[in-house]
Amino acid sequence: MPQPDEAMTRTAYDLVADVYADRFTATEPEQPLDLAMIDHFVGLLPAPRRVLDAGCGAGRMLPYLAARGCRPEGVDLSPEMVRRARADHPGHPCTVGSLTDLAHRDALFDGVFSWYSTIHNPDADLDGMLGEMVRVLRPGGFLLVAFQVGDEVRRVGQGFAASGYDVVLFRHHRRTADMTGRIAALGLEVVATSQRGPIGTEPDPQAVVIARRPTTG
Repeated sequence: MPQPDEAMTRTAYDLVADVYADRFTATEPEQPLDLAMIDHFVGLLPAPRRVLDAGCGAGRMLPYLAARGCRPEGVDLSPEMVRRARADHPGHPCTVGSLTDLAHRDALFDGVFSWYSTIHNPDADLDGMLGEMVRVLRPGGFLLVAFQVGDEVRRVGQGFAASGYDVVLFRHHRRTADMTGRIAALGLEVVATSQRGPIGTEPDPQAVVIARRPTTG
């Protein structure tokens, strides 16, 4: 059963799934540095490059990963987002599930791709979510985590008001050093980080961390 924060997040994204999926169909929000970090992550992956898009939403990143030689599949908390992912990207399997308790077996994936999918969970959930991602990552595989940088918790989602939806979402910002420390504490080796300032209408800095699960230890 979802935690209280997850239940709120699931309700919000179920409500706006179609609006969200129609507004963001591919990599429209990403900047060149963001895409370069994704490409670097893909280039590091061992064969056969089976990747879990952990928090896939409506699946907009699945074709991007597939076009670069990955075998992506998605999981998301929102059944309505998964419905759109299956409809819009039928070539890639997607399931409903919580990142705090993944249904996948241990060491199944060559890569785990967490593209802003930890941002709605509080710090109390974060280590458990990261631990689940590490659990399903095979030794020698790579984890990518993207997030907004900062210390605050902010209410977001007001942009959907123009479409007639009053949704409640909270976004938890993290410092890059905190995220890398949490990942390293789980036994992974951080191999690349990026942090950039806000661009265009973005209000906050953005960061990406890539880490490798060792083959021993």
